[in-house]
Amino acid sequence: MDRDRTPPAPHPAHVQTEPGGARRRTDGGAAEKASPVLPSRVAEADLRRSPFPPIADYAFLSDREVNCLIAPSGSVEWMCLPRPDGPSVFAAMLDRAAGRFRLGPADVMVPVGRRYLPGTLVLETTWQTQTGWLIVRDALVVGPWYSDERVAGYARAPTDYQAQHCLLRTVRCVNGKVDLLLECEPVFDYGQTEARWDYQGPGYWTAIARGGADDPQLRLTTSLRLGLEGRRAEGYSTLREGDSAFAALCWTDVPAAPVTFEEAADRMWRTGDYWREWLNLGQFPDHPWRGYLQRSALTLKGLTYIPTGALLAAATTSLPESPNSSRNWDYRYTWIRDATFALWGLYTLGFDWEANSFFYFIADVGAAADDLQVMYGIGGERELEEHTLQHLNGYQNARPVRIGNAAYRQDQHDVWGTILDSVYLHTKSRDLLPERVWPLLKRSVESAIQHWREPDHGIWEVRGEPRHFTSSKLMCWVACDRGARLARIHDDPDLVLRWQAAADQIHADICQRGVDSRGVFVQHYGSTALDASLLLMPLVRFLPPTDPRIRRTVLAIADELSEDGLVLRYRVDETDDGFTEQEGTFTICSFWLVSALAEMGDVVRARELCEQLLSHSSPLQLYAEEISPRTGRHMGNFPQALTHLALINAVMHIIRAEEGEVLRFTPARPG
Repeated sequence: MDRDRTPPAPHPAHVQTEPGGARRRTDGGAAEKASPVLPSRVAEADLRRSPFPPIADYAFLSDREVNCLIAPSGSVEWMCLPRPDGPSVFAAMLDRAAGRFRLGPADVMVPVGRRYLPGTLVLETTWQTQTGWLIVRDALVVGPWYSDERVAGYARAPTDYQAQHCLLRTVRCVNGKVDLLLECEPVFDYGQTEARWDYQGPGYWTAIARGGADDPQLRLTTSLRLGLEGRRAEGYSTLREGDSAFAALCWTDVPAAPVTFEEAADRMWRTGDYWREWLNLGQFPDHPWRGYLQRSALTLKGLTYIPTGALLAAATTSLPESPNSSRNWDYRYTWIRDATFALWGLYTLGFDWEANSFFYFIADVGAAADDLQVMYGIGGERELEEHTLQHLNGYQNARPVRIGNAAYRQDQHDVWGTILDSVYLHTKSRDLLPERVWPLLKRSVESAIQHWREPDHGIWEVRGEPRHFTSSKLMCWVACDRGARLARIHDDPDLVLRWQAAADQIHADICQRGVDSRGVFVQHYGSTALDASLLLMPLVRFLPPTDPRIRRTVLAIADELSEDGLVLRYRVDETDDGFTEQEGTFTICSFWLVSALAEMGDVVRARELCEQLLSHSSPLQLYAEEISPRTGRHMGNFPQALTHLALINAVMHIIRAEEGEVLRFTPARPG
């Protein structure tokens, strides 16, 4: 935009006045005071100079069908359509030229405060300029169900609410005057197709962005007068105290976009009401950490793809696991191994509907073919071919940028235990074993029995040679153990005996071959390396938490596989994972350690570690996959579902221990 030209006068549509000319506020009421934006923890000098915001500084929005990430500058830098695993329309997070949508002050890029409106996924950003103060609210709109016909792709029962297919942004000036700038610059298909803009209607307030034949059309409706500058639409106006403005970016014709600020503010408020009403369905303890549980629940709901019930592992692709790393993966899919943690977390917090929807998605994909994959597309797709996008520079020049994930072809033997544990959790919560999953259950147990003696790529999906990973054997034991329990419920005594015998055989093999000379469980047979996945042993009830081998393993991981108290997955120099670069600590593993310590009765140490982990949350209480122990920077895809699920598990362990609730060990063999 040419800064020397005189900005246009405000259009009457975004100046709200009372009779007689007095200005009034029309945003739906005053909000709580925003907390200040805290700078990210001290980082490497080269990263401080980066044009990319720290990963932890992004805000996450969702309407349960689409999600987006917004930088502190007010720029939408990641958004994919028409599904969260589809091609991007804004991807400045992965390349500064790959599309963005900014709304904020013309001459200030750092806000003074950002927060979610309590209990919602509505973002509020407060700006101060030399001449005034501005408040911007952003949301992906959720409203009442409006479709008269069945919606393609919906496999679960529709609720009373539906995504409105609209990114809505409202603005009000609360003091002085502020020059407001809108810049909408979509670049379709992961930054490969520039937008072509055209006005719609006789005025300057609506424009259509088109890409290729397969790209969605974007309709931008705003109270600002738009100018079309190449691939960018822009608007500029001076707001004075009491003035307001809005912008709505929609990708379907129905429902229609708001055309006045009052209508936009009403939809923003209704979206907040939807999230608050949903959160009220949960059961949260009256505890200082309640806010972390609620934010994790909202994040998990936002990562749910409501038409199928699938849970995305994360909203993004190719955010690096270490600076300038090639450990960059596409996490916009559903991993079967997340199922147990998801069901436990959702049932624990009282969100049975979401837990059941995810369970039915797992049942659907599991029943679709005889072989169970480790991961699926959020619509149940089996083939997730991996490609690199050479034209994108990557976040902070971390290449390659990948879409798809070749791990779907890997042999990972933990998948059978995960599916059986999920069925077992669902059955306990409902006091009913769904007959439709019995064939899947039988196939999974038999697969575990057939393959448990073979090597695999393990829970961490290493791209080196297959190994006899102890955690994979552990989850094969889980498959047989839970299978025997479920067979008893199904009244099949022959299977009870056979599957329990297999569980006992695997149990004995792990205890004989998976332990080193110190009596510590190891990463794989014949190794002395530690692996954080072994923290799951007490959590899946393989042995009592008081067993000396469990205690030695947990304490060895805490003392030898940690950096500044945070847990690594494994030592890279001891593990052939196909890469040579170092990586950060895995936040999931650190939360697993909290749960394991609490199981062992070491509540003081568990609480101290949990406090440390909670202090590492982003300014908006979100988590990426990893945290650098040296700088505190978040690394990897963001926000990550499994991290938030592990947080729920860990925090609930601490709260229950503090309340005196005994965490009793349930014997592996019932009866």
